[in-house]
Amino acid sequence: MTLSPRRVALLVAINTALAPFAIDAYLPAMASLADSVGASIHHAELSISVFMAGFAIGQLLFGPVSDRLGRKPVLLSGLVVFLLASLMLATVGSLTELLAWRFVQALGGGACVVNSTAIVRDCFSGRQAASVISTMAMIMMLAPLVAPLVGSGLLYLADWQLIFIFLAAYAAFLLWLMSTRLPETRDPNQPTASLGQVLVNYVSVLRHREGLGYICAVAASFGGLFAFVTASPYVYMDHFGLTPATYPFVLGANVIFIALSNRINIHLLQTRTPLQNLYLGLVLQLVAVVCLVVVVMAGLASLPVVVLLVMLYSGMIGLISPNAMALLLDRFGHMSATATALMGAAKFGAAALAGIMVGAFEIENLWPMVLTMLAASLFGNVMLSRLAGRPVHA
Repeated sequence: MTLSPRRVALLVAINTALAPFAIDAYLPAMASLADSVGASIHHAELSISVFMAGFAIGQLLFGPVSDRLGRKPVLLSGLVVFLLASLMLATVGSLTELLAWRFVQALGGGACVVNSTAIVRDCFSGRQAASVISTMAMIMMLAPLVAPLVGSGLLYLADWQLIFIFLAAYAAFLLWLMSTRLPETRDPNQPTASLGQVLVNYVSVLRHREGLGYICAVAASFGGLFAFVTASPYVYMDHFGLTPATYPFVLGANVIFIALSNRINIHLLQTRTPLQNLYLGLVLQLVAVVCLVVVVMAGLASLPVVVLLVMLYSGMIGLISPNAMALLLDRFGHMSATATALMGAAKFGAAALAGIMVGAFEIENLWPMVLTMLAASLFGNVMLSRLAGRPVHA
């Protein structure tokens, strides 16, 4: 079966959108879900962290399995696991059940999403691959924007259970689509690394000083972002009193700013190096969160001020992630899949840790979110500076 770049981009983007829908669609229903499982909203928010941890582990485990067994078996198996876990999530009655099934759901999601880049790499190279990834990125930008709106609408129609039924239906649709429209893309003659070699490759990336600096930068920025995402149902709906219907629009503003900074990054790369832009993104994140600390300390943390500063902090992901990935792949072009999987696992692992720091202590104010974002930003700036050095002029 011949695959056009546009068709691959569409299939891969629809598949990859499963993760942001699983993360963001149920955020408007967090308070209702917490009541149903007999937990505080802070403890219910830990289900985001559990999902991130499972997603990171799923990518690390199933990336090498995909290289050995093929893309379709791993992708379809992951979709089946995700579908069944989503149905079970619609029936949970306790916090323990919620966390357990979210972890299982995340393992399935990680098995699905880790195949997306591999499929593009199997089918295309050079400019054609870059074109497919760019098209995929544009489609993917819509998912975090649309997911909370879908969740809010489903919550209005019924209750939080309908959101997980929707996710199961989405997985069922993907299962049909990928089984009928996507051929196996892995070359059967392609050599596969043994488990031992995979581990050696992971260690070689982690031992590379500059490469580790880029991974730390992305992990820290992603951790800070998900400190906000995890806390946002409490901060925006409980603390500031937004309704589940208006919450998705305030949350979606961050996605728009990330898309804008992506465009700014492309423009700046005409005269600046990727490392310069990476530092710029990290420094602006630090400025935004320091301002957030100051306004909270001064008692001036109104909704508009918090929204604007969080938008600036979140938006810098558009400067940090693409430049760090480009720099990492420049160093590890010979093992791009390993480097990509490791960076993905690091950033989702950092997101899980940040979410636990925000949600575990049940503190009824903005400080857990703000201090976690500050710690993440300081860590990213310090580690990049120590490990990768200062940027030179373009």
